[in-house]
Amino acid sequence: MRIISIVLVVFTALAACTPVPSSNQLGSDGKPLPKAYRIRGGETGKLQFRILDSVNALRQAANQSPVQLNAQLTAAAATHSRDMSVQNRPWHFGSDGSSPLDRVARAGYNGPMLGEVISETYETELETLAAWMEEPGTRSVILDANATNMGFAWHQESSGKLWWTLIMGG
Repeated sequence: MRIISIVLVVFTALAACTPVPSSNQLGSDGKPLPKAYRIRGGETGKLQFRILDSVNALRQAANQSPVQLNAQLTAAAATHSRDMSVQNRPWHFGSDGSSPLDRVARAGYNGPMLGEVISETYETELETLAAWMEEPGTRSVILDANATNMGFAWHQESSGKLWWTLIMGG
């Protein structure tokens, strides 16, 4: 009986010494440290429709007609997201010197390309959309009255860094 009591006391003492992992670690500013946002392979469709629904809600609030996902614009967006990662810089020109207009034409989109918005971040797609909406230039692309189609894609590096591309077409 004594041995069992001693063993229980020892295990209780050891359990009290074990640190409890904190799910909300705080930085020096007292705010939670950011966590890498990871996109799993099977989430592509879900994520694209979540951003489409969000864009259309923003467009509706601005009295603009909704847009629909377009496969050609999405292909052009995916190509550019991967290429920005290779170049390690967010900008609108491809490593081959191509412009957004060139990429959209190569992807087979027949309508007018109205604009492209890009981002290099560790944030979610909705946080990125919110940041785009805060800037007049990118907001005007998303809310373009002539837009009827949208392409949206990303490339995620092993570090978690995301390269987002959204293209609007008419």
